[in-house]
Amino acid sequence: MPATTAAPFAAAELGAELGAGLQQLGVVAIAAVAIYGWVILASRVLGLRSFAKMSAFDFAMTVAIGSVIAGIAIGTAPLVAGILAVTVLFGAQYLVAQLRRGTRFDRVVDNQPLLLVHEGRILDEHLARARLTRGDLFAKLRAANVLDPHAVRAVVFETTGDITVLHGSGPLDPALLEGVQGRPGDTRDA
Repeated sequence: MPATTAAPFAAAELGAELGAGLQQLGVVAIAAVAIYGWVILASRVLGLRSFAKMSAFDFAMTVAIGSVIAGIAIGTAPLVAGILAVTVLFGAQYLVAQLRRGTRFDRVVDNQPLLLVHEGRILDEHLARARLTRGDLFAKLRAANVLDPHAVRAVVFETTGDITVLHGSGPLDPALLEGVQGRPGDTRDA
C-alpha cells in the first residue's frame, strides 16, 4: 500500500514543481492542440493569404493570432474565447481583403511601397523617410548579388518591410513600379 500513497504525492509534487496541477496542465495541452487545429482549419478555408505578410494588416493578423494561441497555450484564456477570437480575426481579415479589391480602402489599411533606388541612383530622401541607411541598402544589394550599384534598375521598400532589388541588363518595365511611391511620374508626396 505505501506505493499507492506515494503516487498521488509524487503527482502533486510534480504539479507544484511545474506551477500547475496535472489536471490543469492537461487542459492547457488539450486547449493548445484544439486552438492550433482551429487556426489550421481556418487558414485552409480562407487560404494562404491569411499569413502572407503582404500588408500591414496581414502582419497584424499574424501577431494577433499568435497572441491568441499563446493565451490559450499558457492557460490565461478559455478555449471557447480563443476560438471566437480566431474566428473574428479571420473574418475581419477576409472582410478587409474584400474591401481592398477595386477600392481605395487599401490605402487606409496598407503602407505604400517606396522607391529607394532608380536606375542606379540612390534616393537618399526616400532612405531617410524609410528610416534606412546606405549601409542597410548596401547589405540588401550584397544579398541580391549586385556587383555594381549602377546596374541596379530599382530597389523598392515593400509594404511588408522587405526590400526588393531589381537588377539586370534589360530595361525596367514600368508596370513593376505601379503603386510605388517616388517612381517616375508619381504625383504623390514621396
